[in-house]
Amino acid sequence: MASAAAGGAAKPTVLVAEKLGGAGLEMLEKVANVDCAYGMTPEQLYAKIAQSDALIVRSATKVTRQVFEAAKGKLKVVGRAGVGVDNVDLAAATEYGCLVVNAPTANTVAAAEHGIALMCTLSRNVSQADASMKAGKWERTKYVGVSLVDKTLCIMGFGKVGGEVARRARGLGMHVLAYDPYASEEKARAQGVRLVSFDEALELGDFFSLHMPLTPGTKKMFNDAAFAKMKKGARITNVARGGVIDDDALARALDAGIVAAAALDVFEEEPPQFEGHPLIGRPNVICTPHLGASTTEAQEGVSTEVAEAVIDALQGKLSTTAVNAPLVSAEVLKELAPFVTLAEGLGKAAVTLVADQGFTDINICYSSPRGDDLDSRLLRAMVIKGILEQTTTSNVNLVNADLLAKNRGLRISEVTIRAEGSDVLSSLSVALGTGKSTFSAAVDKTGRIYVEGTVKNATPYLTKVGGFDVELAMQGSVLLCRQRDQPGIVGHVGMALAKSNINISFMTVCRTSRNEEAIMAIGIDDEPNDQTLTDVKAVKGVEEVAVFKDY
Repeated sequence: MASAAAGGAAKPTVLVAEKLGGAGLEMLEKVANVDCAYGMTPEQLYAKIAQSDALIVRSATKVTRQVFEAAKGKLKVVGRAGVGVDNVDLAAATEYGCLVVNAPTANTVAAAEHGIALMCTLSRNVSQADASMKAGKWERTKYVGVSLVDKTLCIMGFGKVGGEVARRARGLGMHVLAYDPYASEEKARAQGVRLVSFDEALELGDFFSLHMPLTPGTKKMFNDAAFAKMKKGARITNVARGGVIDDDALARALDAGIVAAAALDVFEEEPPQFEGHPLIGRPNVICTPHLGASTTEAQEGVSTEVAEAVIDALQGKLSTTAVNAPLVSAEVLKELAPFVTLAEGLGKAAVTLVADQGFTDINICYSSPRGDDLDSRLLRAMVIKGILEQTTTSNVNLVNADLLAKNRGLRISEVTIRAEGSDVLSSLSVALGTGKSTFSAAVDKTGRIYVEGTVKNATPYLTKVGGFDVELAMQGSVLLCRQRDQPGIVGHVGMALAKSNINISFMTVCRTSRNEEAIMAIGIDDEPNDQTLTDVKAVKGVEEVAVFKDY
C-alpha cells in the first residue's frame, strides 16, 4: 500500500459514513483528507467510494459487494468502529484486496464495569428497592441483601473482559475462580485466580459472571443440568451473549430457588420479544438493553482504535485487528487451497478432544518436499483458526492469528520435515500439549493430543488419532468409539444410532491387535443428542466416545 508520507504525495481520502468520536477524527485529519458524510443512501455511497482510500462505518452502513465494485480497486481499507463485522461483505473485501479492520478492545473495561455494577445491584436488591420507593413504599426489611466479601465468584470465560472483572472482584474481597478450558494457568495465577472445571465452578460458586463467546460448544451451556449442580441461592450476571443461557431453564431454576436472582444485559434475540418472555418482568431478574459498551469513554476509545488501525493500513503496516487476510499471493493461495481446509479441520478436531484443564502448547509438523522452503504462514494461521474459533468469536486470519494465540497464553512451535512426493505437502499434524482429553485414545505416547491428516484427490483426510491409524474424509460429523476388539459392537452401535434416526455415511475400524483395543470412526449425517451418546456408551465393549462436530 502506498504511504501518505513525505515527498509531496497526496493525502489519502477517508470517508466517514457514521458518527465517530472527536479524538479519532483528529487522528485521521493529521494524515488524511477526512470526508464526514452521514446518512448516505446506497447510491450516494457508491458515488463517494470511488474517490476514497478508506471507509469507516459503525453498524448501520451496509458495505456490500456493490460498494467494492463501485470503488474500482481504489478502496484500501474498511474500518468498523466496533467489534462485529456482519454489515461488511468480507468475501468481497478480500476478493477486491481490501483490508477490513475493527476495534475489538476499547469496550473491555466498560463491559467489565457493567458486569460488576449488575453484580452489586443483584446483591443489594437496588433495582427492586428503587421501584418500591417510586411506588410510594418504604420496605427496608423486604430488600435485605447479601455481602460480596468472602463470597466465591466464578468467572465463566477468562478472556479480556473476564480478567478485568476478576481484578475488580478481588478488590471487593471476593474469592475468584474461573472456568475457561483454553485459558493459561500462568495468566490466571498472576491475577490471583484459580482455574477450575465447569462442574467445579457450578458446585463452588455463590456468584457467576458470564463472559464466554457464543459458540456451538457454549450455546445453552447453562441449562437444567447445569443449574441443578449449583448451590441454592446462586446469583448470575450475563454481559456476554444471550444464547449461552437456556432462558426457560433459568426461569425454572429461579422458581425452584436454586438461583436467587439474575441480571441480564444480553439476550438471544435483540431486542427481545417482551410479551411472554420467561425472564423479563420477573421481580428477581434485572434487565438492561445491552449497555455493556455504552460509556462515553468506550465510544471515544473505539474511535481512536479504529482510526489507528485505518492509518496503519493506509501506511502499508500490518494491522493486528484485521478480520480478513488479503496478504497471501494468488499463486500461493491456489497451491495451498486444499491444505488450508485440512489445517483448519485438524485444529478444530484437536481442540474438540481437549478436556476441562486446557492446554498451552501447540505443535504443528509439516511433511513437505520443500522442507524449510515451505511458506507455512497461511497453514499455521488456519490451524490456529480451527482451534480458537471453537472458543472465541474473534475472526482469526493470517494477520492476527499469532497475536490472538499469544493473548490466550498459547505457545506455538513448528517443525518442517523434508518428505518425498510432488505435492506441496505430504502430511500435516497438530499436537496439543495436554494429556487431559475427552477421548483418551487421542493421546499419543508423549502425552499429547495428536491428530494427523493429508489431502487425497483434493479432499482432506484425517489419517491418525493418537496412536491409531484411521482414514476419515473431513466432511460432516464423526462419532469416535474406543472399544475392545470383539464381535457385535459395530452392529449394536449402528442400532443405537438408527434408534435416533441418525444415518451412517461411512465407517472404519482400527485395532492394535486381535481382541485388543480398537477405535471405530463413523461418519454421521446428524449430531447425536445426549441420550444417543448414552446408548452408544452402554454397548458392551465400548469404553468411551467422542464427536467431531461438522468439520
